[in-house]
Amino acid sequence: MTSESQKKSVIMLLIDSLMDEPLKEAVKSGQAPALQFLLENGRYVPEVVSPFPTMSVNVDSTLLTGVNSDKHKVPGLVWYNKEENRIINYGSHIRELLKLGIKQSSKDVFYNLNQVHLSKQVKTLHEELAEKGHETCSINALMHRGSQDGYLHVPMLFSWIMGLNQKLKIDAPQLFSYGGFSKLSSANLSLLKKFGFNDRFSVQELNHLIKSNLVPPLALVYFPDLDQHVHKHGRFDVKGVAKADRHVQRILNSFQSWEEALKHHIWITLGDNGQAWISQHKKEALIDLRGLLDSYQIVKLKRGVKPDDQIVLAVNERMAFVYPLDKAKIPLNQIADVLNKDERIDIISWKNEMNAIEVTSGGREGKLTFKPGGAATDEYGQSWTLEGDIRLLDLTVNKNKIACGQFPDALERLYTSFFSHKGDYLIVNAKPGYEFIGEGSPTHVGGASHGALHKQDSLIPMIITGTDSAPKYKRLIDVKEWIVDLVESQSGE
Repeated sequence: MTSESQKKSVIMLLIDSLMDEPLKEAVKSGQAPALQFLLENGRYVPEVVSPFPTMSVNVDSTLLTGVNSDKHKVPGLVWYNKEENRIINYGSHIRELLKLGIKQSSKDVFYNLNQVHLSKQVKTLHEELAEKGHETCSINALMHRGSQDGYLHVPMLFSWIMGLNQKLKIDAPQLFSYGGFSKLSSANLSLLKKFGFNDRFSVQELNHLIKSNLVPPLALVYFPDLDQHVHKHGRFDVKGVAKADRHVQRILNSFQSWEEALKHHIWITLGDNGQAWISQHKKEALIDLRGLLDSYQIVKLKRGVKPDDQIVLAVNERMAFVYPLDKAKIPLNQIADVLNKDERIDIISWKNEMNAIEVTSGGREGKLTFKPGGAATDEYGQSWTLEGDIRLLDLTVNKNKIACGQFPDALERLYTSFFSHKGDYLIVNAKPGYEFIGEGSPTHVGGASHGALHKQDSLIPMIITGTDSAPKYKRLIDVKEWIVDLVESQSGE
């Protein structure tokens, strides 16, 4: 039993695109004193596996629900909804949102993502802890569904442009902050950059709770800024980590001493996804799927899906969903044969009639077919049947033990993505150095990008300070269960 004086709340600092190598370099060079303090007073786990696709909405959905996209049903940042016959985009680039229609896109981003698309069949961290009698807080997190009535307060001009009600009712945690749309502190004026969806805003909200002695048993705080820094400056961006550290310093400085911060709280500091390097040579770096598949009629974003269209593209930076609208006329393997000619694509995969996954690779011969259940077991205790060339997913099998190479937890992460939403589609991944583009996709030539299955996109660090416990496995999918247990252990019940 935990005595009253020992009770600690859990503060999770989720720093978008935080990665091991630049973090270690920032600490080594003295540019990250706050993260160094948390690290030296805790434990460091350098390689935690992020969910796939390695895009924040999917990653954070898994973090919050403890399941992959086959169960939480948020497939990626961009996907095709077969039932509504339209492309859904949660914010890849303003060009694409405008083409799809800003009112529909705004509804998808600010309402549908959490309230409709995130499956009601799974409970979020906030919902589960609320059921157990624990208050939680979400500050600036993309995924935030809770079990209380919450409201987004949309300014009149935004309301008119976006087509959203000025007071939009949502299901939220007990304490909920979401940029300028929902503030905990009326004094927080950090709205100039992205209307509050910035690190400074997140820090001011958390510091308000700390100084008011209102931190609940769990506070999840999201820091978005590093992501754009890394996109621009590359995956070894130490300056971006140093900038994020200055925000963490401001949080620790809100206590009488940094040591005092450890007395009252357990600190979990982690990234959400990695980023892979992108070539400086534009023509080489960008894989234009429209060019590769130009023999087919591809859906135009502004026009929407029309009867003569044959293929829908949903580009998520370094991965993409490719949907034939009539599989009888355009079989999945026919599209795969076209994409196989491009050596920049390392994984081309689809689900066959037997619900097994088939994998080929650009510029390489051979095929791998796999499905759950079988004699071979991976390091997470998941069993599989494998037929064909296991090198396509950089796997090795020794005495029925599967080991992953360049693609962490490759089989489970890829397999579950084929059950994340209805329809027939291919999933394609680019090799490091390259990213996909469609009609209005963002590009990161000479910088970094993510989305793919590769370990550069997939491995993130975690600093655990104030507890000896840890998740069952070094995967983000295992964090929710651990956090629930951690909060419960601190409750004294």
